[in-house]
Amino acid sequence: MSSLRAVTSPPPFDAWEVDLHGHRVVYRTAGSGPPVVLVHGMVNSSRHWQAVAQRLAEHHTVIAPDLVGHGDSATPRGDYSLGAHAAVIRDLLSALGIERASIVGHSLGGGIAMVFFWQFPERVERLALVSSGGLGEEVSPMLRSAALPGVKALISLAAHRHVTGGLGATGRLLQRRGSGLGVQLQAVARALRPLETPGAREAFLQTLRAVIDRQGQRVNANDRLYLLEAVPTLVVWGERDRTIPIEHGEAAHRAIPHSRFVRLPRSAHFPHLEDPEGLADALREFLATTQPAQLDEDAWRALLRDRPRALPRPRVVAG
Repeated sequence: MSSLRAVTSPPPFDAWEVDLHGHRVVYRTAGSGPPVVLVHGMVNSSRHWQAVAQRLAEHHTVIAPDLVGHGDSATPRGDYSLGAHAAVIRDLLSALGIERASIVGHSLGGGIAMVFFWQFPERVERLALVSSGGLGEEVSPMLRSAALPGVKALISLAAHRHVTGGLGATGRLLQRRGSGLGVQLQAVARALRPLETPGAREAFLQTLRAVIDRQGQRVNANDRLYLLEAVPTLVVWGERDRTIPIEHGEAAHRAIPHSRFVRLPRSAHFPHLEDPEGLADALREFLATTQPAQLDEDAWRALLRDRPRALPRPRVVAG
């Protein structure tokens, strides 16, 4: 006698928009329960979180914004620093009536998630860093090259739909033949597709140059990772990542007291696309087995004051 199992449809991951400071900000949401914010990386959007968001939505309210300059949000001329992106997320959560949340950030979004915590620690319950930027200088040569002067014209040509279409088709063909290059070509095509419009290209370059130059990542959070002792922290990395080395994640895990580290063998730099089930499982286990932080001004002050540091020896002035 066969058994019947109910088949449930994944929850909707609907797009909404708000006006913040005169600019359109789009976000997607699903589920109900304690809030979790998913922050995408460079040239990604909230759409790329769908498979993860729908897995988390059973027990959480998931909010995934399109960063300004990305996805369907506005592409104004303005500030594209990590702090500016973090402030927009703070304003979005305020507009939605969400005071505190667990924050998950991928790549650039990991850097934004950390800055969000430095700026608004009272609003962060947990922090998850997925293949995160901002933890070391090394980054792929392609991103370093994109930060060079005069590259805008090349990006304009490379982002043409005929070029991205050809790259994607070639990548799929090579992947079917078992070549690892196929996955890389599809990732390049996916990164270039959102840059078809001049506004999106300008926003991309402004965001990129805020964190990367010809030498590599120019923003580094390692001097303040000790502050994360106050908040449950998860670090997740794809074992096949060639964009940001997994060693950055391992070093951050060692530097962050009480943090957890998860390796995803099937994933490269985009775990939410390459292994959404594995990433969602890691996030669900982390969310279910940790207690949310509750920081106030006194707790933050104590963290800053208790940091052990060597004081300079007094200088003796002759005469």
